[in-house]
Amino acid sequence: MSAESVAGSALRGARKAGNGDALEHLARVGLLAYGVVHLLVAWLALQLAWGGGGQSADQSGAMATLAESPVGKPLLWVVALGLIALAAWQAAEILRWRSGWSASGKARTKALRRSGRALVKAVVYGALAVLAIKFATGSGTSSSQSQQQTTAGVFGWPAGQWLVGAAGLVLIGVGAWHVRKGFTKHFLKEIDTSEASPAALRLVTRLGQVGFPGKGVALAAVGVLLIWAAVTFDPDKATGLDGAMHAILALPFGQILLTLVAVGVAAFGAFCLARARYPERT
Repeated sequence: MSAESVAGSALRGARKAGNGDALEHLARVGLLAYGVVHLLVAWLALQLAWGGGGQSADQSGAMATLAESPVGKPLLWVVALGLIALAAWQAAEILRWRSGWSASGKARTKALRRSGRALVKAVVYGALAVLAIKFATGSGTSSSQSQQQTTAGVFGWPAGQWLVGAAGLVLIGVGAWHVRKGFTKHFLKEIDTSEASPAALRLVTRLGQVGFPGKGVALAAVGVLLIWAAVTFDPDKATGLDGAMHAILALPFGQILLTLVAVGVAAFGAFCLARARYPERT
């Protein structure tokens, strides 16, 4: 069998897996898990805003909160499995759009955009799955500490300071895109709600309108901290989402601002829970 035949078989297999019912059901579990993580982050941010914070107000704090529950370890394994399925689902999406990379005009632009979006999602879901596994096995650490260590390592690369600053700009851009997505309701174009009832469609729309801007502000704040770390050449400034929440709290009217961000992140989490009901548009 030639290398081309093997590659073709692998591609067809990946596409078949990406469209399989088993993977789709697991991906729905992953969306539910992704939503729960955001709801927990929002709860931790509210605790931070009103003086009752214990865990870090970020993904590691959410995982730690799950780990402390009576069924924490098994639940974290379920979360990890669902997130791995989500990552695999997005990887299959990249393969599904691969044939469009060599097209021209709008078809090529659409294929590259969909592939790029799927790649970013696959990386995010995969990283969260690894984090869940670490907490399930008792080796989880603070996301802020991990980001500081990663930033310190990148500073040692050629042009590392510029790379950290560029990463910050990318995060600010992604945050701005999330805000725009919420205001324009562009998220509705990405999911098939043709079978949704009017009440369900209104709920999904309202959650997205509040949730995407809330998450966008949080992501942009993380990006600002990365840029500040690059400007000062100080990896300790790159404190991740938890540091961004503390930075928002330190602003004038910080309690109110952080509460609004927490509500937005909670709405995004609830959107993910509702999103598990509907397939993606093709």
